[in-house]
Amino acid sequence: MFVSRPAVHPVEAPPLTDAAENPPRVRMKEIQGMPGTPGGLALRLSQFVFAAAALGVMVSASDFASVTAFCYLVAATILQGLWSISLAFLDIYALLVKRCLRNPRALRLFTLGDGITATLTFAAACASSGITVLIGNDLNICSQNHCTSFEIATGMAFISWFVVCPSFLMNFWSLACR
Repeated sequence: MFVSRPAVHPVEAPPLTDAAENPPRVRMKEIQGMPGTPGGLALRLSQFVFAAAALGVMVSASDFASVTAFCYLVAATILQGLWSISLAFLDIYALLVKRCLRNPRALRLFTLGDGITATLTFAAACASSGITVLIGNDLNICSQNHCTSFEIATGMAFISWFVVCPSFLMNFWSLACR
């Protein structure tokens, strides 16, 4: 029987590469609007301001509690305001200590939170808008209700949702690029 015997061939160590030939991996630039950037802080503060404005205007109307959609709007704007202000504080901290908030777990949390609050705020604003149109245009009982306050609060909720969308999309995009 003819069995070949293994031959031992010396293996050379791979040559050391120069840093100029293979530079270290570079992270993507900080895009304004992402967590931990001044743009992200501005988005979070504007989300909070519009959610607080919607909440304040809706609560100032004495008869908002009689309609479930308006109560839902109040609950959604409270949640949106708390979420936005807590992430604004986190952005302030990250900017002060020059820390990057692009950890995959943190991005998942930011994306999930932004998605949930955006969906709730949009649904509440749509429901409140429908009730406002019903009260104002269909039933013509604006003289008995605070239609202007309801319309302003609904508009502020829509603007708050509109400002949440870039935060959600940037976080989702950054998470998907990993």
